Amino acid sequence: MDISVASWLVIVIAIAAANLPFFNERLFALVPSRWESKPLFVRLFEMVVLFFAVGVIGFALEGRLGNRFPQTWEFYAISACLFIVLAFPGFILRYLRKRHD
Repeated sequence: MDISVASWLVIVIAIAAANLPFFNERLFALVPSRWESKPLFVRLFEMVVLFFAVGVIGFALEGRLGNRFPQTWEFYAISACLFIVLAFPGFILRYLRKRHD
């Protein structure tokens, strides 16, 4: 696997992981929740856990391809903001879309 494929793989996984809490009512899409509709704080907690999971996948791919580059706090702040931006479509569909019930 080359660097370009690994980069796109991490981006696709990040898009899927950022939107996963908003597209289902199960915890991490596996465990049934006790709520009829998950509250926002549970969805945000899922996003934080999935952010770190995507980071671990990214570090594993980077380590497999070669040397890992040292990162400072700016990298983590920007990637957290990017993860929030990637979750925007799921948030819109869950909370801001007008429902016709």
